Amino acid sequence: MVRIFSNKGVSSMKHIQGAFRHLNVWALLSLLLILLIFIPNVLIAINLFTDPTENWEHIRQYLLKDYIYNTLLLVIFTALTTMLIGTSLAWLIVNYQFPLRNFFKWGFILPLAIPPYIGAYVYHGMLNYTGFIQVTLRDSFHIEVNQQYFNIMTIPGAIFIFTLFLYPYVYVITKGFLEKQSASLFENARLLGGGPLLTFFRVVLPLSRSTIVGGVVLVVLEVLNDYGVVSYFGIQTFSTAIFRTWYGMKDLDSALKLAGILMVIVIAVLMLERLVRGKKRYSYSTANIRQIQPQPLRGYKKWLVFGYSLFIFSIAFIIPILQLVSWATMTYRKVISDEFMTLIYNSIIVAGIASTIIIIVSLIVGNYTRLHKGIIPGLSSRVITLGYSIPGAAIAIAIITLFIMIDGCLESFSAMFNLDTAIVLRTTLVMLISAYIIRFMAVGYNAVEGGFEKIGSSFTEASRVLGMSSVKTFFKVDIPMLRGALLGGFILVFVDILKELPLTLFLQPFNFSTLATQAYRFASDEMVHEAALASILIVTISAISIYVFHKVLDRDGS
Repeated sequence: MVRIFSNKGVSSMKHIQGAFRHLNVWALLSLLLILLIFIPNVLIAINLFTDPTENWEHIRQYLLKDYIYNTLLLVIFTALTTMLIGTSLAWLIVNYQFPLRNFFKWGFILPLAIPPYIGAYVYHGMLNYTGFIQVTLRDSFHIEVNQQYFNIMTIPGAIFIFTLFLYPYVYVITKGFLEKQSASLFENARLLGGGPLLTFFRVVLPLSRSTIVGGVVLVVLEVLNDYGVVSYFGIQTFSTAIFRTWYGMKDLDSALKLAGILMVIVIAVLMLERLVRGKKRYSYSTANIRQIQPQPLRGYKKWLVFGYSLFIFSIAFIIPILQLVSWATMTYRKVISDEFMTLIYNSIIVAGIASTIIIIVSLIVGNYTRLHKGIIPGLSSRVITLGYSIPGAAIAIAIITLFIMIDGCLESFSAMFNLDTAIVLRTTLVMLISAYIIRFMAVGYNAVEGGFEKIGSSFTEASRVLGMSSVKTFFKVDIPMLRGALLGGFILVFVDILKELPLTLFLQPFNFSTLATQAYRFASDEMVHEAALASILIVTISAISIYVFHKVLDRDGS
């Protein structure tokens, strides 16, 4: 018995020594940065078990059921509609030739450039009583319509908005998967008597299940994160409840409990994803893989597919853009001012600073996880990407809680040394930029990690063998080879931050606004025309980035 215990003790000591053997400068920096990212999430989890306040009892008894019901409605039906549209468009693009196919191939991605909250106020502005559609019906055709048929500010209206501007998540991922499949799978299905629809439902959907679910989960996370659409439409969800509880009631404890429940929903969604994906795996039985060659469509089928594609692209991108341009031409003289230039400056500065920090942190942690294997490096790569799955409202409340604690410590420090001025961080941009870093770290890290996987470790090892230190190797060998990944990750993060609304609304300092918050405020004040110019700038930058990445993706894939 003594020997057994001793052997186990020796084995445990070896594991501990193995873990500490890798605690170099990269490991210490990585663990410190990961700890800073992880702490706010822990604060939310802890607060779930604290004693409830009177406000929380009222919320739990009278309001919580509505928050859960509305949130689940939005999530479930948006998931279904985006799955149908995204998967069908991906299948048509991969499998058939029809007019403008090459344009639609990348054009279907462009709706991602329009944040859902911009799409929401554009469609409301078009469909309301003074909007273009009803004015045209009244003035040109003398048709008076029932207003209830044009009221988009409902839960079905929000689902419509989310579907239009989030389906590209499913489309992009599914299209990439189908393009790599063997053509023989679908040809055999046709030879066995399966028509196009039967092949789609009996072969394409089961084969692409894991991929489709991955895209749908991204859509669900975006819906849970949204504040702009549901707030503008007056729909009670967790995001609007957290905002109202904190700003309206000044009740941080209740806001933290709502954020905790929202995080539980997110965890349930991620677990459901694992369950739905299952353990099925597909592999080729031969090395001769022939990719799918698009088949030309003829007759009415060609124009039917073209019409469907044009309809989706028009309502998801062309119509909103034309309406924004029309409004912008009416109001640009009124909107362009020194204040508007300040908005542009603010947006670029905060997005630039946060994106730079994210890329630097991603480089440090990515280099550590690449060079070291084991539990700690593997755990580090998972923890650092958690923020993207946590809705912005929950992150905002966690950051507020953390910075209140930090400011309390700083006030005690100032009092201890009799300093005249106390340092208050929660009224500065530090809090907002910290939230951006937590929320979008996964975007930058995934880009950097992909770059590290491409360059491998052979060049790094050769440099070390030739006597160069790990730090010099990092700056003189690794970073030059990662320039493409670093630039790509920076642009992706920059665009995401530029469009971000919930975090900015929650955490922006006094008298500080960005293009996103200004567009939302104009729309909320029924000044949708004035919101157009800021929206066009956001959409243009996002669309250019999407186009560039599409071209880079095509070039890398060829």
